[in-house]
Amino acid sequence: MFPVQTHSMAKRVAVIGAGSSGLTSIKCCLDEGLEPVCFESSDDIGGLWKFKEQPEADRCSIYRSVIVNTSKEMMCYSDFPMPDHFPNFVNNSTIMQYFRLYAEHFSLLKHIHFQTTVRSVRQRPDFSNSGQWEVVTVDRDGREETHVFDGVLVCAGHFTQPIKPLSDFPGIDTLPGTIIHSWEYKNPDPYLGKRVVVVGIGNSGGDIAVELSRACEKTFLSTRKGAWVIGRVVDRGLPLDMIMMTRARDLFYWLLPRALLNLIWERSLNQRHDHKLYGLQPVHRILDQRVVINDDLPGRILLGELVMKPNVQRFQGSTVVFDDGTVEEKIDAVILCTGYDYRFPFLPTSLSSGSDGDLKLYRRIFPPSLERPTLAILGLIQTKGPIMPAAELQARWATRVIAGLNHLPPTENMDKTIEKDVRANLKSYPCPKLAALQVDHIPYLDAIAKEVGVCPNIAWLLLRDPAVGFRVFFGPCSPYQFRLNGPGHWSGARQAILTQWDRVAKPMKTRPIPEPSSFSLFFWLGLSGGAAVIFALMAIVLPYFQT
Repeated sequence: MFPVQTHSMAKRVAVIGAGSSGLTSIKCCLDEGLEPVCFESSDDIGGLWKFKEQPEADRCSIYRSVIVNTSKEMMCYSDFPMPDHFPNFVNNSTIMQYFRLYAEHFSLLKHIHFQTTVRSVRQRPDFSNSGQWEVVTVDRDGREETHVFDGVLVCAGHFTQPIKPLSDFPGIDTLPGTIIHSWEYKNPDPYLGKRVVVVGIGNSGGDIAVELSRACEKTFLSTRKGAWVIGRVVDRGLPLDMIMMTRARDLFYWLLPRALLNLIWERSLNQRHDHKLYGLQPVHRILDQRVVINDDLPGRILLGELVMKPNVQRFQGSTVVFDDGTVEEKIDAVILCTGYDYRFPFLPTSLSSGSDGDLKLYRRIFPPSLERPTLAILGLIQTKGPIMPAAELQARWATRVIAGLNHLPPTENMDKTIEKDVRANLKSYPCPKLAALQVDHIPYLDAIAKEVGVCPNIAWLLLRDPAVGFRVFFGPCSPYQFRLNGPGHWSGARQAILTQWDRVAKPMKTRPIPEPSSFSLFFWLGLSGGAAVIFALMAIVLPYFQT
């Protein structure tokens, strides 16, 4: 057992998990003079993004072909841009490379205990005074050990408990084929030449259905509510999130009526592909829930390789009956893309606010019921933007609170904020547990950044450094903005902002394109201009000759 810490020693903080949230939490602890000890149950860093051939209980699991939906400039850590030669949307192996570069650059690996599982986290008897925790761990050899920590950062992920609502589908037990959750799906090989029904149209459902449609005899995508679908690439072939997630656009959206914004956006997406015609039309408005990001889904529907279907009504052996009365026979497999629940069995049950294991958290980080704010849950959010920058800001705030540099408001105020946030999301997400996870990307980042003292002052930037100020307000809300000033200031932040579009272009500059000569350019401009004048004169003069 580790000795109880005295005031002269650095505070020791347990970090549970070495995924994207855990790695930045270790670094944030070091930045604030804390001593991190990270416990990772697997044999490697990366968490969710570490691909394994077989899923493991209580751990995240991904399929081999997964590619992130957020671009590298928007999802990277705020003081460590991804290498400029990395593609704009990385696959799981590339993001694992990035994590290793990050861990090596900041010397994080020496603080991680691999193949060590946390069994329990409990308050010490003198918690009201010390704020300390007893953490029980089990190592790879089965040895149990009890540690004392001044703080705990939970970075264990929330895609670990697949939801399999089998009772919602009468007769599913009569299906002779296989039934799995997307958590178990790895690649399309087992489904070659088969007829498969994919249930659920979230990002995973869309990805898996598209991949299967290239291998299966026929793929059916069943959805109860439909979805708005958009690709990763927008105007001029640029990354969706870098164009859409700007402070200027957020302000513009705040000023306009929500009904008008829904109309504009829905019209825009329907011009790309008519959602009603393609069988995608959802029951909700576009701003009410997250869109599905998929580059290939409409194309696969157009080719007939992927068939949209309504909700499954029942199974009759290998026959599937849908809500509209249509029937598909000889179904070989069903893949449930029906989401995830979360649970942290090692935490005290007193932190859960209901039988469903919901965690009541201030700003989705701190349990307000604790007498001392020395435990934080990181990354337990759902947002329309990248989670990594949000988790990093959470870690920066949480470590400062544990270090005693920042303070939380009274419990009563935190409870009111939690209730207000949940109430605002209930219309779009009727389940309170799910509603509590939702955050608006830029407002949430700014709210946490203000607590840390690193929120960019737009007016000051526009006056003192217009080149950066203009990009911060009108350009993408990239993570570097939160390193321009305040605690954790990074001297490279300004340059990172000024060169972010260069890093977007770099991986695509793989073929030299000759620039047109100035003579040729001016010749064609002059020719086109002269032609325009001639046509204009003809339009004016000809009517006179026709009368």
